[in-house]
Amino acid sequence: MTRLSGVPLKFTFDGRELTGFLGDTLASALLANGIHQVATSIKYGRPRGIVAAGVEDSNALVQIEAPFPEPMLSATTVELYDGLVARGLSGQGRLAAEPDPARYDAKHAHCDVLVVGAGPAGLAAAAEAEGRVLLVDDQSDGEAPEGVRFLSRTTAFGIYDDGFVLALERRGEPAAPERISRQRVWRIRAKRIVLATGAHERPIVFPDNDRPGIMLAGAARTYLNRYGVLAGRRVVVFTTNDSAYDAASDLAAAGAEIVRIVDAREGYGVIGTDGVEHITAVHVAKLGETTGERVECDLLLVSGGWNPAVHLFSQARGKLRYAPELGAYVPDGDLPTVRVVGAAAGEGLPEAMTLWQVPAPESEVDTRFVDQQRDATVSDVLRATGAGLRSLEHIKRYTTIGTAHDQGKTSGLLAAGITAEALGVDLATQRPTTFRPPYTPVSFAALAGRHRGELHDPVRVTTIHPWHVEHGAEFENVGQWKRPWYYPQPGESMHDAVRRECRAARTDVAVMDGSTLGKIDVQGPDAGAFLDMLYTNMMSNLKVGRIRYGVMCGVDGMVLDDGTVIRVADDRFLVTTTTGNAAMVLEWMEEWLQTEWPHLDVFATSVTEHWATIPLVGPRSRAVLGALAPGLDVSNDAFGFMTWQDAEVAGIKARVCRISFSGELAYEINVPSWYGLALWESIVDEGATPYGTETMHVLRAEKGYPIIGQDTDGTVTPQDLGMSWAVSKKKADFLGKRSFARTENNRPDRKQLVGLLPVDPSVLLPEGSQIIESDVVPEPPVRMLGHVTSSYHSAALERTFALALVRSGRERVGETLYVPIGDRVVPVTVTESVLFDKEGARRDG
Repeated sequence: MTRLSGVPLKFTFDGRELTGFLGDTLASALLANGIHQVATSIKYGRPRGIVAAGVEDSNALVQIEAPFPEPMLSATTVELYDGLVARGLSGQGRLAAEPDPARYDAKHAHCDVLVVGAGPAGLAAAAEAEGRVLLVDDQSDGEAPEGVRFLSRTTAFGIYDDGFVLALERRGEPAAPERISRQRVWRIRAKRIVLATGAHERPIVFPDNDRPGIMLAGAARTYLNRYGVLAGRRVVVFTTNDSAYDAASDLAAAGAEIVRIVDAREGYGVIGTDGVEHITAVHVAKLGETTGERVECDLLLVSGGWNPAVHLFSQARGKLRYAPELGAYVPDGDLPTVRVVGAAAGEGLPEAMTLWQVPAPESEVDTRFVDQQRDATVSDVLRATGAGLRSLEHIKRYTTIGTAHDQGKTSGLLAAGITAEALGVDLATQRPTTFRPPYTPVSFAALAGRHRGELHDPVRVTTIHPWHVEHGAEFENVGQWKRPWYYPQPGESMHDAVRRECRAARTDVAVMDGSTLGKIDVQGPDAGAFLDMLYTNMMSNLKVGRIRYGVMCGVDGMVLDDGTVIRVADDRFLVTTTTGNAAMVLEWMEEWLQTEWPHLDVFATSVTEHWATIPLVGPRSRAVLGALAPGLDVSNDAFGFMTWQDAEVAGIKARVCRISFSGELAYEINVPSWYGLALWESIVDEGATPYGTETMHVLRAEKGYPIIGQDTDGTVTPQDLGMSWAVSKKKADFLGKRSFARTENNRPDRKQLVGLLPVDPSVLLPEGSQIIESDVVPEPPVRMLGHVTSSYHSAALERTFALALVRSGRERVGETLYVPIGDRVVPVTVTESVLFDKEGARRDG
């Protein structure tokens, strides 16, 4: 036996300073230092040790503390490095409180043949393959055949449709130079896939089978031959097949004493073990007997056969069959583009006697562990079958077997076999539990890649954004956009700033950056018919030069979005959406055009960022627009409400729309985005007060205009919002129309949008607050009438107010209801949703 030579590495485990070598895993280094117990079990707190040498290990969970905290890693897969600090876990770790300093990235790869696994079968398949061949393997050693691209230290963890494979490469574990990413996700597209993923050795269940020092026979052989670590000196081998004899031979050649080989095929088994923190002896008896011989040892090697690693094949929807000679499931033929070779196909694996568990009498405390990570025992399986469960999927969830970090690589088939014995059925008639990606745990950091921090989500800003920053605007995130929230002047609070901005909009003139408003250009001969199907009201009869407000519903009749539709030409419309729903609405359009109405000759294109949109609001807005656009007749007769005209504004070609989301005289001025800042500065120079989204919300709420997504929750129809007028009674069909006839959608007690006025005009109701009927909160369950959707201070009303969804709301106008806030109950009066300028007299100035 030759221990790893080369660079010595210092590391700390559970407070002990230890030494390993470059090439070690944490598990091999611990074994080399005589440490078998790594963790304690999650439920019973029993000592647990290293069982395997790879990803199938179910016990050796550790928490990395330095250089960066990482929980729930298997010691068998952690590569040793200098300065590593780790500790054993009891099944639960601790997330880091500080940001991960490492870098993660992703790359794409295309190949004719992808070979997963660089063992003998994988190397042979790669050598025989033609075209562009990519070979991936989770180990760091090995060489690829000439002309084959090789990704070592790379684990393929998921196979998806059309030859798409995800793999994780460990590049710079743990702390690489800044220019090197720690891990990389490979997104691989392959015409053909060859799986040479090998097999996992299977344990056997017997009493006290979880003590440290009990190890799979193949794992002990790996630690010896790959790392130069002899896991024990006095060795007992318990096997059902010939492969364990090779392990015994190798350990004996390295100086270990093979005290006993217990071969179940000869009628003997292990019926128990002794020891606390480490195994000290085993009890050997004839199968079926409860007493036997005590044999002292410091290592018990177990081999119950081999399970082909069919996880990726199963993910690719490959069918499996039970092979009784192996006691395992194997691929039932290849797929058109996926082939399985080697041990993964069951080739070359030794035949094994089927022995899931050693017969043993039930005891008060069951220590026959099926899934050691979950502390799940034979009794748990029998309890599940005794409760009437028959499906392995149901038993998996009842017992939690196979749901830990190893995903049942060693316990899944044991549970299936024990279940089959209990039910008296053949495993050939049972479907194994579903294998789902990822095959091995993948960190969220690796999946996120470089999309973190500022790159987590694209940040979109308008062309006027620099002005907002320079003038001290506070921002809020709306979708991906940074929108000015309010513009505080020196010494102003948010309340003061919003109150000042509201007064400017109601009494003078104010201006807002509305460029984030979603804009979709809909063109084609069938554009009008298409929009008729999308909106609840007619759009095809809209005249060129006119604008119409529209409501868009899902197939269930619930409001999806709203906005305006501008008819630009006979075959062209400009559709506006809410800022946050722009992408969703475009996707919704494309879904129907491509899947349900492909006969329509229509094209939809996002033009949100093409246009800068600036609402000009307030009694003095007509005068400001007239001064900036002397060639435009801005009188009511020449420029009516819900119409648009092209004109030059501040010397810039613009499309001016007469639209109001505040109830005031207002215009929306649209210019190409690169002219947005110039137009904005010209308007501000005319004395317009900039206002942000908070003021916009106050102004629209005073008029009872809903915000989709704030005043709706996916269960609200246009009728619930008081918008029956926006639902056409003439159209033969539109999305959601049939649902309006459902009994559920016509219940008299549906939640409806109404206004709320606190009896105390200074009380601001928290948004989301529940609404009840009594002035005292009754004992649970409490009947909720609805909830507050929007709530603001109003300068125009000189009080607070709110909008709310309330059951039978319109029938309750004038009633007093109650809103619990903390330890008090606030009385409120139900009103109509329109609270300011109910007659609409201010719209035309």
